[in-house]
Amino acid sequence: MKLEVIAAALLRSPIQSFKVFRMTSVQPSPRHHALDLLRACAILLVFVYHYRIFVSPEQPFGILAQIGWIGVDLFFVLSGYLITAQLLKARTRAGSDSQLSFRTFYLRRALRTWPAFWLVLALYMLRGDQLGGREPPPLWMFLTFTQNYNLQPGTQFSHAWSLCVEEQFYLVLPLLVWLACKLGQHKRQFWALVVLALVSSWVYRFVLWCDYGREDFGQLNQYYPWLYYGTLARVEEFIPGMAVAYLQFQYPALFARLTAYGKGWLVLSLALLALLALPIRDGYYQDGFGYLPLMTVFGYTWISWSFGLLLLAALSPSSGLEKIKIPGVAQLALWSYSLYLTHKAVGHLGKTYLPMLISEPSPWLLLTLVSVVSLLVAALLYRLVEQPAMQLRERFDQRLFVPKGTSASH
Repeated sequence: MKLEVIAAALLRSPIQSFKVFRMTSVQPSPRHHALDLLRACAILLVFVYHYRIFVSPEQPFGILAQIGWIGVDLFFVLSGYLITAQLLKARTRAGSDSQLSFRTFYLRRALRTWPAFWLVLALYMLRGDQLGGREPPPLWMFLTFTQNYNLQPGTQFSHAWSLCVEEQFYLVLPLLVWLACKLGQHKRQFWALVVLALVSSWVYRFVLWCDYGREDFGQLNQYYPWLYYGTLARVEEFIPGMAVAYLQFQYPALFARLTAYGKGWLVLSLALLALLALPIRDGYYQDGFGYLPLMTVFGYTWISWSFGLLLLAALSPSSGLEKIKIPGVAQLALWSYSLYLTHKAVGHLGKTYLPMLISEPSPWLLLTLVSVVSLLVAALLYRLVEQPAMQLRERFDQRLFVPKGTSASH
């Protein structure tokens, strides 16, 4: 009984249990509270979804746990915005007579994501049989971020598929920014490319659905490897974030007018997500038929652009999101990447070993233990790996754009 009382106390305020891990160093850039709020929501959605699937169906999160996979879509939208905004802001400061330093961009991205990923990957390679999941893809696929190619669900460290999609996006993003800069005043061409990308994604997913979407086709086992995990099927979800960043830096007057209606964007985005909640839960797959084409072809677009509007609301001072102060949100946002990498392994260990310590532990005790330990592990990984790597990258040349004529190897 004492253990359950302690666990319940920790659940009421888990963030306070980790004050020792609060950052004492100065951050390289100020935090945007509303964006931190979205990032915290994204990781919580993913956490409750994976908890229901891989740890215990007995959890108190209701429909959020059933549709929590859309947290990954929110991460994609945020990544599209943050990285594109970073590049466009750097070019605005450097002036039009400048060129992108590909070396600086790729070095900074590698130091941001690779060290923590490598450490968790090493643990899976060494002790994967204890961390849950079937035999993983070959090591070289993880190291080249191609693990999501023909990935089978339920393998070890399978949730790294989304990191593969992001890394592949980062690989081509500088080329897209270079193209956007080349367009110069021809801004309509950017939006034409956006429309082309959306239509191409719809056609691509429809073609794949025709092969893998219906039960009578006999290839449902290929739906997740190619449609859910596939880069070309999901990469369009970065576009809403990119579009918001493009609006912000290429149409500043229009962006200012749009962000004056922050509450409207907030209500609209939440309404669109609410309208899609039940179709995601009940209409994504139909027994006797298979995956429904409407959700397969257009559902990801609906989700990502709804989150794009939510992002626009977060950037709008008038929305009120910046004023929502929830204790622990900033820390959860900081730890979100490390938490994403490690939470499934912690959940599996908790499910496996807690019953060995306590006979028939209550669902609340298991949830509390997994939640608290997941936060602790994420805080440690951030503090010991992520933060030093980010401090290291600050020692290198920070200029993403350099004067034209500078060596391409810069």
